[in-house]
Amino acid sequence: MCSNCRRASTISKNKLKVLPHPKDWEERLSAAFLFCQSKPATGLALNNTLEGVGTSSKLKRSDRTRSLALTGLQVHRDTMTSQGEPQEGLSTLTKVTGPSSWSRVSCPCCVSSRIEPLVLIQLAENVQPITKQWIMSMISAPVKAGGAQLLVHPGEDMKGDMIVVAAPRCTLLRVTEDLGLCKTYQDGNMMAFSFEDRHNFCNIDNMQQFLTLAERQYIVKHELDSMRAMEDQRIPGIPAPKGKLKARESILQKLEKAGVIRNITPLHDQKLLSALGKQWYSHKSLWGQPLDSIHAYFGGTIAYYFSFLDFYTLSLFPPAILGLFITFFLPSANFSNGNKTESKPTLLKQHDGQPSVSSYMVQAVFSMLWSTVFMELWKRRSAALSYHWGTFKLAEQFQEPRPGFHGELSTNPVTGRLEPLFPEWKRRVRIGLVSVPVVGVFLGLVVMGMAGFYFFERLVSGWHKASGSHFTVVLLYLPSIAHILYTNVLGNIYRNVALKLTEAENHREESSFDYHHTTKVLVFTFFNNFAVLFHIAFFKEDLPLLRKRLSSLLIVTQVVNQFTEVVVPFLVDRFLTSADRNLKKDDPEVDHLQAQGSLPAFPGLFAEYIELLVQFGYLSLFSCVYPLTAPLLLLNNLTEIRTDAYKLCKLFNKPFSAPVANMGVWQPAFEVLSFISVMSNCWLLLLSPHVKELTEEAGLSSSKVLVIAVIVEHVLIMVKMILAFMIPDEPDWVRIKREQIEYHSMQALKKQRIMLSCVDDKLPSKA
Repeated sequence: MCSNCRRASTISKNKLKVLPHPKDWEERLSAAFLFCQSKPATGLALNNTLEGVGTSSKLKRSDRTRSLALTGLQVHRDTMTSQGEPQEGLSTLTKVTGPSSWSRVSCPCCVSSRIEPLVLIQLAENVQPITKQWIMSMISAPVKAGGAQLLVHPGEDMKGDMIVVAAPRCTLLRVTEDLGLCKTYQDGNMMAFSFEDRHNFCNIDNMQQFLTLAERQYIVKHELDSMRAMEDQRIPGIPAPKGKLKARESILQKLEKAGVIRNITPLHDQKLLSALGKQWYSHKSLWGQPLDSIHAYFGGTIAYYFSFLDFYTLSLFPPAILGLFITFFLPSANFSNGNKTESKPTLLKQHDGQPSVSSYMVQAVFSMLWSTVFMELWKRRSAALSYHWGTFKLAEQFQEPRPGFHGELSTNPVTGRLEPLFPEWKRRVRIGLVSVPVVGVFLGLVVMGMAGFYFFERLVSGWHKASGSHFTVVLLYLPSIAHILYTNVLGNIYRNVALKLTEAENHREESSFDYHHTTKVLVFTFFNNFAVLFHIAFFKEDLPLLRKRLSSLLIVTQVVNQFTEVVVPFLVDRFLTSADRNLKKDDPEVDHLQAQGSLPAFPGLFAEYIELLVQFGYLSLFSCVYPLTAPLLLLNNLTEIRTDAYKLCKLFNKPFSAPVANMGVWQPAFEVLSFISVMSNCWLLLLSPHVKELTEEAGLSSSKVLVIAVIVEHVLIMVKMILAFMIPDEPDWVRIKREQIEYHSMQALKKQRIMLSCVDDKLPSKA
């Protein structure tokens, strides 16, 4: 604590009422600072903004640029002022006045001569200055007044359409503790951050080193989402009912629905981005990614995706080598139809271009074991990353509700905070009676589309065989085209319906909302991608058709992906120049900020994960009928890593990325596919012509063959479960570190309770 804080606390201690049961002495200090503010309830702290609106709007661009330079809007990535230098920063900041200045901070510890712009808020062009003034006042207002307690800058002037947001030191530290992030303690180990014990953490005086850029920007977004109206009121400059706010309603969500806020974007650091690009997609080596740099700049969600993509691509080498060996070096695996013999069936005999029983068995058993080992090793890697990145002790269930959450205003029995509450049984009723039936209806529509495709395909084939005209040749493509259009339209409709269903379920946490929304879309996507393959394999029992269909899907997907992932981004970046390409370093900072806001929004990682999941399904479920599946996927992913990185850095706005401890819902999705692969490969092996021929020669009835297949399937499932049990989900060193943190947290809690009891004993009793 700096000397100013101690002095402020000493001066005002006689003027403050005794706090009932204070959690710690920091509350007393915060109360002292709030007491000394001239407007503690509103937290405006903007200097002469209303008086300067008229004059500032008349400034020329050069004058505005000079004004911005004077007030320090230029992006600074230097070290923020530590606790030990408040005097110099205070004198610098108090000289800055007028509409183009940053808002003041309420705590001298947070005063800094250099402020780091983190987030850009873009407003609608017709927003009135009084509305912008109110938004800025709420962003800078204290949390107890419903604000975000952040720093704001009006951009060019109060009539401009942007607001730049930064974060003071105390807000960053407070939210770090609320999120449950772990940071490096003075002994070198990771510990759950505690604001009370902050002086014992490394780099606590340097926010750029203590928190990553992605974490600082997410904290700003988190606080903006947490802004709530403390009572019923109307937003200035917005007519009712759009501008009417109810008590505890999300201010940010209301402004977005009213069209006042167009976009909220985390700002790029061009130096860091350029350095990251050189390490990531510009270097010549085909392997290795700077995962720590990715996590520091783009956040945990992005880093986990690229870490999984990197690990998955590396894991494709063993099945790719096996697939090439089976295809080109085993005579029995030759897919040509010209090597038939007249001898009796043996394990190495070819049958109509099919792989022999040995090839089927090797590929099928390997796919089952590989999928299990892959997922278990990934879980170990994920646990190590969560410890290394300090996200394995997240406590989101105690956070503020997400902006779209609504319910009856009451006291949360867990946190004691006043917030909307929604009964869990009502949510379960909505899921069971509304969401599940609607999802089932759409899955039925997928089946109807597939049945219609086969029906019209047979119908058109019959017409073609009967007439043989050129017109019927064209008609042969009509069922496929119609089916593709049908599935695409149905998929677009379903995605909107899934979003509406998830919103109606009214989930409190953002992670729960994402989990249920992703699950709905995931089930439909899985069904839509694999239903035809399962139908061909287990209903039509046509393995040659299955192999042709799978090979065509892989080849076409490879071509399409290479075009969309490589050619399209190159053309977009080459000819459709981005907004900031023609800007120079000495151009006004406002132009650079507007250029960043003009880029398209990042579409998210949903499509990327879906692509990997479909790949994993092709490999683990059906690769025994087409061993070249893994080599084709490996070639695709080697370019996928670079192209995804290039698009993220060059073509889109930087996304917000929440701290996460794993891949979320995607990890169990891959595990489900790994489990299904056992059943799929067993039945594909049973349906192979070679096995059928061997069972007929052995005189086994169909019922006995079915029993044997079920027994083999259960044995392989048991082997898979034993293998998963033998491989721990986290390394021993991570488990030990986690248990140490839990132990130290319990000890710290006991110590804190003892100290609070001592403080309560010393407080004067009420009369």
